[in-house]
Amino acid sequence: MKRKLIAAIGVAAMAASVAACGSGDDGGSGSGGGSADAITVWLMQGSAPDEWLDELNSAFEEEHDVKVNVEIQEWNGIQERVTTALSEDGTVDVLEVGNTQTPAFADSTGLADLTDIRGDLGYDDWYQSTLATVEFDGALYAAPWYTANRAVIYDKDVWAEAGAEVPTTREEWVEALQLIEDNTDAEPIYLPGQSYYILGGFIWDEGGDFAVEDGDGLVGGLNTPEGQAGMEFYAELQSFSDSPTDNDEASPQQATEVIPQGEVATWIGLPWEASGAIEALEDAGRDANLGYFPIPGKTADAPGQVFLGGSNLAVAERAGDKELAQEWLKMATSAEWMTKFAEATPMLPNQQSALPDAEEGSFVEVMGQAADYGNFPPLVTGWANVEVVPNPIKEMMTAVLNGEDFETAATTADDEITDRINRN
Repeated sequence: MKRKLIAAIGVAAMAASVAACGSGDDGGSGSGGGSADAITVWLMQGSAPDEWLDELNSAFEEEHDVKVNVEIQEWNGIQERVTTALSEDGTVDVLEVGNTQTPAFADSTGLADLTDIRGDLGYDDWYQSTLATVEFDGALYAAPWYTANRAVIYDKDVWAEAGAEVPTTREEWVEALQLIEDNTDAEPIYLPGQSYYILGGFIWDEGGDFAVEDGDGLVGGLNTPEGQAGMEFYAELQSFSDSPTDNDEASPQQATEVIPQGEVATWIGLPWEASGAIEALEDAGRDANLGYFPIPGKTADAPGQVFLGGSNLAVAERAGDKELAQEWLKMATSAEWMTKFAEATPMLPNQQSALPDAEEGSFVEVMGQAADYGNFPPLVTGWANVEVVPNPIKEMMTAVLNGEDFETAATTADDEITDRINRN
């Protein structure tokens, strides 16, 4: 079954807002594509640091004697703008797409087939977990650019007071939370009832998924032994939390609204949430002695699986100058330029070798440990329908945490997932 990808992940929040470089900084559709002496690159607001982008384009322009026009786009409405641009000749040459968009645009024949140059792109060096988002029906349609994933953030002082050590397994994690509950006044972990991407990692660890293929379509996959085991572990962790069961990590904002207001020993977040929490704690006059470790797996052999958000870079099939566009893509995603990119952002570059030297135990270093264990929700167009409020997975989580029988709650959620995911 050909699999079309969902709409863009909201990664605009992944980095600080970046001023537009080149033309088109109003987020519009742009002023035209490549020619013999210029190429047009569409990047999303907040993705590329100014200095990195300026230096990259200066080097490219000097090497190829061509002008690079960068047009900064907003995530809101981007799928429609990209769809239109890819149907036109020469509107855009290189474009950033959310990592769960890429196969959908490839399936629509909008992206150029890069299979013949994948060796030049460094294919063998990329994180293996990213390949599912750049390949389609055996062909390559994009290069991974950056990703980010969640890690466990903990208060070193509270953990030391409790005598807890950094865990390498789920069992050790629970034991550490119990020590914190027994020996300190801190909340052992802040875990909202509806952090469903975290639940996804636990289900993936069990070998399950939110939905599974059934003939030519998909059906909800929660009411399975794997789904139940994942939810049971989530519930075990959530039992150590004072959080309500009907909220998620964004309501309220866990990093800036919850963590600074109380004594929380442990929580799960993204890199910009960690930095936001440090700033918020310091603004409140509190110490921010935070440490980080990968979400533990079932055994010490590997960390737990995590949702891997991020973006890819692709070449438009109807680019004004496809050859130059491919050359820009090669340079931008090379180990040299990805190293510079990683030094300027909190994101993970597309390959291990591009990771800058990071302090042991830093968030970036910990993210890198888990990057090869990244995963995604079902990569189909209809998944966007599942995430519409009310999200049936979130509602199932709340129901189970409030005492409803898992099979009943999961069956209800699966029926809704099946209906939504197969809508056109």
